[in-house]
Amino acid sequence: MARRDPVWEPPAEIAAKMPADLSGNTVNGLGEVQPRPPTPIMWHHPKRVPAFAAIQAHVNESYEGHPLLTGTFDTPERRNPPAPIAGVKAERSPEDWVQVVKDYALAHEADLVGIAPVDQNWVFEGFEVTEPWIIVLGVTMEHGELARAPEPEAAAEVARQYNRGNRAARSLADWIRGQGWKASGHGGPGAGPIQLVPSALAAGLGELGKHGSIINRTYGSSFRLAGVVTELPLIADAPAEFGAADFCTSCQVCTNACPPAAITPDRKTVRGVEKWYVDFDRCMPYFAANYGCGICIAVCPWSRPGTAPRLAERMLQRRARRSDPADAA
Repeated sequence: MARRDPVWEPPAEIAAKMPADLSGNTVNGLGEVQPRPPTPIMWHHPKRVPAFAAIQAHVNESYEGHPLLTGTFDTPERRNPPAPIAGVKAERSPEDWVQVVKDYALAHEADLVGIAPVDQNWVFEGFEVTEPWIIVLGVTMEHGELARAPEPEAAAEVARQYNRGNRAARSLADWIRGQGWKASGHGGPGAGPIQLVPSALAAGLGELGKHGSIINRTYGSSFRLAGVVTELPLIADAPAEFGAADFCTSCQVCTNACPPAAITPDRKTVRGVEKWYVDFDRCMPYFAANYGCGICIAVCPWSRPGTAPRLAERMLQRRARRSDPADAA
């Protein structure tokens, strides 16, 4: 399906809030062939991202100015301090810790959970993460609400699930601290010390989609992330590969649905990693003008309720046929 609508261009008052002499794609490391930690660009404290403070402030002010979104992120789980760390460390085997951590997370609002060793190239410049592990949580969204993007009702659903992710992460971190081990939890939309998308990919929550979000084999792209960094002795999960990235190669649904044409049709090299990439300079003005967005993950074929498991099975069967020597002969 080809694009039917003209490409959206930002109105002058929105364009003026983007820096005139600095591309967000440059900050993100587009075209860089050497791996490096990410540079803060949005959703950190404005002092860390002065070039993008104006556009970030516009987003915050527009949320607070809408009756459905006012106070959306002013919630107790974001204000309360973490629980104290118990004076004695509880002892279990790493295998046991993995099981009890996952059981706890899934019983306390998380829908997905995976574990990965921390890679310092995920830690934002200016931040420090000394804990060796990150536990990544996923919380699913109500697809019917998300499908209303970019209307404020979709933004409200995103906010609800970010808040749920924060509760899940803070609850798990506090539980781990109660076992005597260091842990801290974080969820969106504010950026924490570490990138959650590459962490989630390594933790087996899914594959990166063309729209820049993760595709999970059960929930598609219709979920949000939170995370807990911890010193608790754990075991890593394996990355998931079920063919979503192959599917994206030929699928153009999100590319054609993106109003500002921010979704690139081919993989790009970003800080030494070849990956799908969304053009920041085109995406962010639309996001700022429309109470956020989410159109790309709403239209993603994987996100339709009940569709992802069938697509994953189909892609796995296709991959198996390609690798079968008898079929090749």
